[in-house]
Amino acid sequence: MMATKSANVTARVQPEIKQQAEAVLERLGLPVSVLIDTLYRQIIMTGGIPYSLTVPKLPTRDDMTDEQFHAMMENGYSQAKSGQTIPVDEAFAKIRESI
Repeated sequence: MMATKSANVTARVQPEIKQQAEAVLERLGLPVSVLIDTLYRQIIMTGGIPYSLTVPKLPTRDDMTDEQFHAMMENGYSQAKSGQTIPVDEAFAKIRESI
């Protein structure tokens, strides 16, 4: 027999963050309560938070000199001209893997 779910979880988040996240969950057909239940189960199974909480250090334009920025852009342009490209879906898959 399945246990009755009776505990409530209350969290305060910024309204726009809540709206954006719930829109994604809706497209996935995943209720927020199922997501929270799944997260809690993963915490129990892994003995911690089941994903990285580090902030990746990605270069931004503000962190670069003009020379660094232009070199990066020239490199990208040269790669594109020589056909060193990958399909956009593959590029985003690689980005998601590194997050």
